[in-house]
Amino acid sequence: MKHFLAVSDLTSREVQELLDLAVDLKKEYFEKGNRPLFRGKVLGMIFQKPSLRTRVSFDMAMRHMGGDALYLSPSEIGLGQRESIADVARVLSGYVQGLMARVFAHSDVVELARWSSIPVVNGLSDYSHPCQAMADALTIQERFGRQKRLTVAYVGDGNNVALSLMQVCAKLGWNFTAACPEGYDLDHEAVELAGRAAVESGSKLAFHTDPHTAVRDAQVIYTDTWTSMGQEQEAERRKGVFLPYQVNAALVGEASADAVVMHCLPAHRNQELTDDVADGPRSVIFEQAHNRLHAQKAILARLFGVA
Repeated sequence: MKHFLAVSDLTSREVQELLDLAVDLKKEYFEKGNRPLFRGKVLGMIFQKPSLRTRVSFDMAMRHMGGDALYLSPSEIGLGQRESIADVARVLSGYVQGLMARVFAHSDVVELARWSSIPVVNGLSDYSHPCQAMADALTIQERFGRQKRLTVAYVGDGNNVALSLMQVCAKLGWNFTAACPEGYDLDHEAVELAGRAAVESGSKLAFHTDPHTAVRDAQVIYTDTWTSMGQEQEAERRKGVFLPYQVNAALVGEASADAVVMHCLPAHRNQELTDDVADGPRSVIFEQAHNRLHAQKAILARLFGVA
């Protein structure tokens, strides 16, 4: 692993090995604290978008393991505007030992990786959110184990989170079913890519417009905001389109009796997810958020070559 840009770049074995490492590092952290495997290493963190979980989880991951993190705001970098992405990558490669970038255009993080001589992590792009997907998979395996007879249902906008979730399910042999309104479905090329991985792992992918069909007998129901950052001007129109896709108690009742509900946060409560579900016994949304820390430790440890 030279960079971590998309789940689809990894083999099924590499995905599971990262999850196993995350489990070990999480156990170590709670039992006696992590070893300082990142001592002498600094992670440069480039942000084009606001962040709570991404910023804090990467920062604390570095600190817990003996390293440090450097926050670089949009005004400080002006990625691709104040100076070229190639120049930013080559300059920072001489200052820090790794880069994490939370960007709008996926091409920006790909360009950073192209010119960087140090590892680059995709902290989020308009195409994918692979760190979130690894935390999601860690959460699911903690709840259900490593079984392959599992169905993960995604309900809502076919966005970057849905795409990475689909990819990790395909790699791990979990069935993935999505319900998205017409015109808001997942990227066609990404679906084809995940389909090839699914053939190898034995998982099945299914796509619907009816959320009730998607969640039937599912062990996981996953949703995300109806309006992502950069789409604010579409918010009112999207509310009308997505209202039938709200994850509420009635919809959850159609899933498996042991089903859990997931959301990557931040949530627009009582829009895509009702309060009673978000705060109810089926919800694992805060476990997901906390697992960002441990999944990202594993990703960084592998990229730094220390585990």
